Amino acid sequence: MLLDAEVASRNCEGELCEARPDPLMIARRFPDEHHALTCALFAYGSAKAIVSFLTSLELASGDSDEETLRYRLEGKYYRFQTTEDIVQWFITLQRLRESGGAEQAFREGYAKDGVIAGVSGLIETLYALNPYRSQGYEFLIGKPVSAVSKASAMKRWMMYLRWMVRRDALDMGLWSGIKASELIMPLDTHTFNVSRALGLLQRRQCDLKAAMELTETLRTFDPEDPLKYDFALYRIGQEKMTLAL
Repeated sequence: MLLDAEVASRNCEGELCEARPDPLMIARRFPDEHHALTCALFAYGSAKAIVSFLTSLELASGDSDEETLRYRLEGKYYRFQTTEDIVQWFITLQRLRESGGAEQAFREGYAKDGVIAGVSGLIETLYALNPYRSQGYEFLIGKPVSAVSKASAMKRWMMYLRWMVRRDALDMGLWSGIKASELIMPLDTHTFNVSRALGLLQRRQCDLKAAMELTETLRTFDPEDPLKYDFALYRIGQEKMTLAL
C-alpha cells in the first residue's frame, strides 16, 4: 500500500527540521512528559508560528518560582493566550509535577474506562490544581469529554498521547503499559481532508466521532499500531500531496 510506503519514508529524525517544522521537534529536545504537554497544548495555528513560540518559552520556565516565571515570561503571548494565561499554565504544570505527574493522572481514568476517560481525568486534574480561569487558559486545556457525540476531536490531546505511548524515530514513548492499539487519531483539518479524499473516513464533521471512525479504519491496516499512519497523513495534507491508496 502506498500509504505504508509514505509512513516508512517519514519515520526518520530528518523529517523534523526547520524546513518542515513541527512541535514534536521542540518536544524531543527535552524528553519530559510535562515539557511535551506544553508543546502539545500550544500546537494550534501554523506549524512555523508554533515552533517559534515554543522555542521562545525557555524550558527552564517550568522549574521556576512564580516571581521568576513572571520575569521570564513578561510580554509573552500566543494567539488566544495572554501573558497571564501562560504564567498560570506553568504554575499549574509545576503543581501537576508535584502531585505525581501527567502519566499518573491519566492512568487513573484510563484504568477505569480507557483513553478518553484518561484524558478527561487529566484535564479535570489540571483544573483542580489551579482555580485560575480565562477564555485563553480554558481553550489551552480544553474540556473533559462528557459525551463522545458532542466532543471536539481533541487533536492536541490525542497527539500528546501518541508522543507519550508510541516509540519510533518520531514519537518518544515516555510512558509504558498503555496499548498503542487503543490510541485515537489526532484529527485536524489536514488529516480530516486527506482521510476523506482517500476514502478512509466517511463522517463529514471533524470531531471525536470522526477521529474514532478513522482510527477504526486504520486498525484494519495495523490492529496493534493504527496511529503509525498519523504523521504521514498529516504531512500529505500539509504538503498538498496527491496520493492514492
